[in-house]
Amino acid sequence: MRDSWPAQLATGAAYPLGATITAAGVNFAVFSQHAKRIALCLFSADGQQQIASWPLPACTDGVWHGFLPGATAGLVYGFRAYGPYQPAQGARFNPAKVLLDPYARAVVGRGDQLDTSFGYLAADHNQADLQDNTPTAIKTVVCDEPFAWGDDTPPRTPWAHTVLYEAHVRGLTQLQPQIEPALRGSYAAVAHPAMLAHYRALGVTAIELLPVQLHLDEPRLQALGLVNYWAYNTLGFFAPEPSYWSGRTGTTPLSEFRQMVRDLHAAGLEVILDVVYNHTAEGDALGPTLAFRGLDNQSYYHLHGQGEYTNWSGCGNVLDLSHPRVVQLVLDSLRYWVSECHVDGFRFDLAPILGRVEGHFSAWAPLLTAIGQDPILAPCKLIAEPWDIGPNGYRLGQFPAGWSEWNDQYRDVLRQFWLHGGVSRALLARRFAASSDYFAHSGRAPQASVNFLTAHDGFNLRDLLSYAHKHNAANGEDNRDGHNHNLSCNFGHEGASDDPVVQARRLRMAKALLACLLLSQGTPMLLAGDELWHTQQGNNNAYCQNNELTWLNWQQPEQAALCDWISKMLQVRQQCAALRDNRWWQGVVQDQGWPDVSWLLPAGGELTAADWDDPTGGALQIVLSGQYLLQLNAANQPQAFTLPAGRWELVACAADDAAIEVAAGSLRIYRQTDCRPGHPSKIK
Repeated sequence: MRDSWPAQLATGAAYPLGATITAAGVNFAVFSQHAKRIALCLFSADGQQQIASWPLPACTDGVWHGFLPGATAGLVYGFRAYGPYQPAQGARFNPAKVLLDPYARAVVGRGDQLDTSFGYLAADHNQADLQDNTPTAIKTVVCDEPFAWGDDTPPRTPWAHTVLYEAHVRGLTQLQPQIEPALRGSYAAVAHPAMLAHYRALGVTAIELLPVQLHLDEPRLQALGLVNYWAYNTLGFFAPEPSYWSGRTGTTPLSEFRQMVRDLHAAGLEVILDVVYNHTAEGDALGPTLAFRGLDNQSYYHLHGQGEYTNWSGCGNVLDLSHPRVVQLVLDSLRYWVSECHVDGFRFDLAPILGRVEGHFSAWAPLLTAIGQDPILAPCKLIAEPWDIGPNGYRLGQFPAGWSEWNDQYRDVLRQFWLHGGVSRALLARRFAASSDYFAHSGRAPQASVNFLTAHDGFNLRDLLSYAHKHNAANGEDNRDGHNHNLSCNFGHEGASDDPVVQARRLRMAKALLACLLLSQGTPMLLAGDELWHTQQGNNNAYCQNNELTWLNWQQPEQAALCDWISKMLQVRQQCAALRDNRWWQGVVQDQGWPDVSWLLPAGGELTAADWDDPTGGALQIVLSGQYLLQLNAANQPQAFTLPAGRWELVACAADDAAIEVAAGSLRIYRQTDCRPGHPSKIK
């Protein structure tokens, strides 16, 4: 650390934002349209003491900037913003609170001591708390980390060949016995040779990681002794979450993250990041002042009434993504992760918020339009969670061409069909055929439907088939949190069962559900741990459980059977022409003499209008490109099926038996060995 610093900063430049290292020093630039003054503050290496401070000498188009000669990488800094503290007018400036740079690449501090970071007095929320929070504030570290990418090349897996695998960095590997204990739960562990072998054996093509950007645990959870395990509470949109770093000598969170990406790419796997740009960790009006709120509350957040926070996220605030500088922040962040960290795509949490203009969703909103036109971002895989809790927040099928979307309609219809009945063959076929009723418009392709049965939010597969009700008492909310409409089934016993009949029924149903997921048109997504038969003991909202409830159990006896089943289904998917082609099924004869899809009754005949609409029709045959035949029996009784004309070889049976009839709640798959042309049967 230098013994002395200059008396004042040079003017510097307004672009780029953040801290930029040059040969002569470091340029600092931060946006605030409403601040009267912003100070750059330097701190000791551990962040505990302030050692210097200067006002940023210039403001250009709302960007405050200054240049510190002689400064280098490793410098610890923060900002203090001066202006009125008038919450009713939206202004919450408080120079007693050290502020994180929104463009921080690395940080000092963890934000687990927030007592002095609240900008208001406990006795009067309209009065600023002037207690200095230097010792506990999260600070930014000037970062300069080149990385030897070598011949790293993005896999660019075509959408038609993409199989997503949703996973949590820690939970995926924390209990993996083949990984050395010091690496478990880290970025390095995600790309460990044991994990690469597992991904290859399954046949997945992309790892979709739950949020890895710097996040903060909410004060409410901290008071309960819990954490935000899922990390949907972002504070730094450029910094990798440091708690997922192994701490190995010679590495940093950023370098380890990059090495993970490089190793996954070398194995042919894409990396998709779940990102949260709809809100920040500063929470509602009673939350801490950490960065955005203190820099320019009126610009960064969507406010209404007397400075009140709009809450379309359910997390206390939403970023104002119609503001040009906030749009810039998100675009710069996305480009950083692609250009500097080589990620292949993004899944956007509560994505309708990204498209809200004056409260209303538009597929042509500034941020969505900018992403679609950006030469770095447009080629990436872009996946929307197409709902938020704002007005008219359910937007399935309404994102622009080039985007894909989580399809909860697929999830619910498949669960209803297999576990409860009452689903017509017509509705099942629509979901099986990539939900063309939602997505076949405006040039969109079947890839737009991301089909899933389970995800991090809700029951995992084993619990879906083991619990009729949620069991979330460990979350500290008296079991009020989490979904109530799960469409689950416990097969006569709530929770784990030693009854071999119940165990067999659950495993059979798991195989039937997985087969449908992996052989439907669209983009399939598996939840990590489903192949391991992991259980969360009925907790369908384990967002705050950083323990063995959410850490995947790699020792389940059913693991081998389910992994082999998934691998076999994905081999069928790769070989089936109807699933390799990213065109909507038409049900008409193709060049090879077979329709891309045919829908048949159990007896082999084509379906009538009454057959299509029958809500009790729990049995169906589906022929894909004349190559593969699926016999589905979701009824409560065994069902006899008549094979279509031709020679058919049994490939897989969910019931694992030799009975002539297909068992209740089961599925069989055949391969055509004598491909003579068949006859089309169109979707109604």
